[in-house]
Amino acid sequence: MNFENNLAFARSLDQHDPLHHLREEFLFPQQHGEPFIYLCGNSLGLQPKTARKYIDRQLSNWENLAVEGWFEGETPWMFYHKELKEMMANIVGASPLEVCPMNTLTVNLHLLMVSFYRPAGNRYKIIMEAGAFPSDQYAVESQVKFHGYDPTDAIIEVAPRNGEHTLRTEDILAAIADNGEQVALVLFGGINYFTGQWYDMPAITKAGHNAGAVVGFDLAHAAGNVPLQLHDWDIDFACWCSYKYQNAGPGGISGIYVHEKHFSDSSLNRFAGWWGYQEQERFKMEKGFLPEAGADGWQVSCSQVIPLALYHASLKIFEKAGYIQPLRQKSIQLTAYLQYLISEVNNSLGFEQYKIISPARPEERGAQLSIVAKYKAKEIFHALVANNVLGDWREPNVIRLSPAPLYNSFEDVFATAQRLMNISKELLTSQQ
Repeated sequence: MNFENNLAFARSLDQHDPLHHLREEFLFPQQHGEPFIYLCGNSLGLQPKTARKYIDRQLSNWENLAVEGWFEGETPWMFYHKELKEMMANIVGASPLEVCPMNTLTVNLHLLMVSFYRPAGNRYKIIMEAGAFPSDQYAVESQVKFHGYDPTDAIIEVAPRNGEHTLRTEDILAAIADNGEQVALVLFGGINYFTGQWYDMPAITKAGHNAGAVVGFDLAHAAGNVPLQLHDWDIDFACWCSYKYQNAGPGGISGIYVHEKHFSDSSLNRFAGWWGYQEQERFKMEKGFLPEAGADGWQVSCSQVIPLALYHASLKIFEKAGYIQPLRQKSIQLTAYLQYLISEVNNSLGFEQYKIISPARPEERGAQLSIVAKYKAKEIFHALVANNVLGDWREPNVIRLSPAPLYNSFEDVFATAQRLMNISKELLTSQQ
């Protein structure tokens, strides 16, 4: 598409956008009596207007049914998580049996590593991306220590080449092949939180399996953002949060995926709890853990009903959208338009003030563009916020802007670039 740097063009894209009406499903924060242009869905998604209704329904159940709410009413809490499983499965490309909403992200990562990081003999190392989100780094470090290994030896981090910001797939695959006989687990983020790079998950999985390793992914920045086919890609396990692109509220419930090929493997370790026990026998309260079929067998504690209700509200909007493919088509256009407009800002300034470090090719990134500001980066970020553009900041000089296709418009993207240009001209008049 040949883009144009004018408001009429942006509005014409919105007029032809079949998903534009979904914007009305969300509440936008306000400042100075005006809504923010909200470009921070990579950190926390907006609140669905229906969220309060879904919570109120469960509060009403609690009020009127009390403990009987576990078994009575329209949505008995005992089975409430099952209402979400098919919608979750459509988002990550799995069967409903392979997914389960439970706990929070890093808790689930630990629980899954109990099952799928099984070091033995010479095969004890974990390969991951350098610069992974700190929570993943800490989880992996503590897991290898728990098994008695030195993290400096047991963790192999694959870093970008000198002068580059993103990883080359061939370097990831080479690291797996070069260390194959020692690798127990390959664990990557689906999308890197800092650069927005979407890793070649099928290729990484195939390489890991060829090396004899288990392969898992943290999908915090990928689930609800890019099309995933976890089952068909033969990925062993994954987990994600629901509060970023899936708009399920701050600290929202996490989800897990376990490939069905592992369901019959009785040798897998688990940190078990009673909610993972076989559903039909659970209330007999007997000794000896017998897991429920599928991913539900990894549950530990009883369902978190209010977080489930928030996730339910958002998943119903994804259902209205037709799930990920229509959203992905719009997302590619939104980021491409923002990419074009950033280059227009640089042209207007007469020098490269802004450098996008996210991959240039849409198929290698999600909804996020990470932008390095050459001069006065933090001042510019704060000026954007003051002018009702809310992205987020990462040290030392990166502004992350993430137009989410469920609620962002092309006019949002155009207005952001216009405000960025005006702010830049005001703050950078002495730069060349």
